[in-house]
Amino acid sequence: MLLADLARTSETVASTSARSGKIEALASTLGELRPQEVAIAVGFLAGTLERLGVGYAALRDLPPPATEPTLDLHEVADALERIGAAAGAGSQGTRRRELESLFRRATEAEQRFVRGLLHGELRQGALQGVMIEAVARAAEVPARDVRRATMLAGGLDRVAEAAIADGLEGLATFRLELFQPVLPMLAKTATTVREALVTAGPAAVEWKLDGARLQIHRQGDDVRAYTRSLAEVTARLPEVVAAIRALPVGSAILDGEVIALRPDGRPHPFQETMGRFGSANGDGDAMPLSVFLFDCLRVEDEDLLDRPSAERIAALEAFVPASLRPARLVTDDPVAADRFLEEALAQGHEGVMVKSLDGLYEAGRRGGGWLKVKPARTLDLVVLAAEWGHGRRQGKLSNLHLGARDPVSGDFVMLGKTFKGMTDAMLAWQTEHLLTLATERDGHVVHVRPKLVVEIAFDGVQSSARYPGGLALRFARVKGYRPDKSAADADTVDTVRTIRDGGPEGPSGGGG
Repeated sequence: MLLADLARTSETVASTSARSGKIEALASTLGELRPQEVAIAVGFLAGTLERLGVGYAALRDLPPPATEPTLDLHEVADALERIGAAAGAGSQGTRRRELESLFRRATEAEQRFVRGLLHGELRQGALQGVMIEAVARAAEVPARDVRRATMLAGGLDRVAEAAIADGLEGLATFRLELFQPVLPMLAKTATTVREALVTAGPAAVEWKLDGARLQIHRQGDDVRAYTRSLAEVTARLPEVVAAIRALPVGSAILDGEVIALRPDGRPHPFQETMGRFGSANGDGDAMPLSVFLFDCLRVEDEDLLDRPSAERIAALEAFVPASLRPARLVTDDPVAADRFLEEALAQGHEGVMVKSLDGLYEAGRRGGGWLKVKPARTLDLVVLAAEWGHGRRQGKLSNLHLGARDPVSGDFVMLGKTFKGMTDAMLAWQTEHLLTLATERDGHVVHVRPKLVVEIAFDGVQSSARYPGGLALRFARVKGYRPDKSAADADTVDTVRTIRDGGPEGPSGGGG
């Protein structure tokens, strides 16, 4: 297939507001591909291309567009692979030559499409949920089977290729495997413990730790740790690796949280945990992290992914000591559960998780079997711009412009600004990082690529004509940055509207 056909589909999807229309357009294009083109096309249309080190400056003064389309998908994929592989002395010149060669053969629409790919700014609304439905329709298989295979594979590209080539038989080849991390199960939000117990049925209540999500795989002495975005971070966490090696088990896949604790067991501020977690040197002596395991997806040769929560936790408790598990209470009594919540808050934690004993592990989804209850409302939002500060903040990017994700268009909807809650260290960090993401400057405002996720605490949501989405946060303040999350993990504007309208579905920030 020519790149021009894919670029045309992208423009069609971007101009189509209805989800069903997007799915139909994508499925139609996927159905026209040769099997060996499917993974490339899905990656391009979903905008999941890895960063290749191509900045905005590298795309200036490139050749004018071609008049006729001649580029096929494999040629583009090969060129992008060469650009990404360029390293060391002369790499900048190599990238420049590859870009010039690629853009010289690209039409105006194709150039636009490639620019969006390179900068992660394709905003046509072909998010993973839409792409999964499109793949299912093109392959004539149930979407649930495509979704499950995607969870197990950690991505959609290979799954789409297998589904379109071999249908259900191809999807069946994706299984839970050691050192192949799966997308983590996420939680919905309940306003109260009583509400959560009604929804979950027979349930366990666990302390909700305000740390970083971690999936850990072990085979003998080989222990590897992965973030919620499936990036391996084993080298950063020597103390966690040592704790897992000490467990009396030969093989396991575990789900948990890491958090920095004071000697009295109370948590350090969230930003200190994330600072240590994000450190590349793995200096556990400076700020050791404690690991708490709350789920078991595999033990020895037994796959537990499709077992109910009660069975998975029983397997976990058989070899993980209580000191490495969060406090847990099995109850259907809301009074007892409320007392348990108060104990969690008294210890400095942010709330509790209420988990159905019958619930399955819904990897990569906000399953109804997990509900979080947090007194303080937070949202995970994306920084869209920042303003230069005044006074003691002179020379620092301070006032943040905050955006929620539009699940249809893939764009970000501004909800307001805040300069509250920032330490001097945070101001210095965000100034350095935001300047690397800058796209344009408008007086004292620096607009940035929507990459950084920040957890925002707030007191409420109100209607407002000041911002395009018609919403504004009340008394927003920064709780901390979330380097463990990508912009695709940000809360949606639909979630924010539900909060404004007083619905039961609250924010999803804070690690759930």
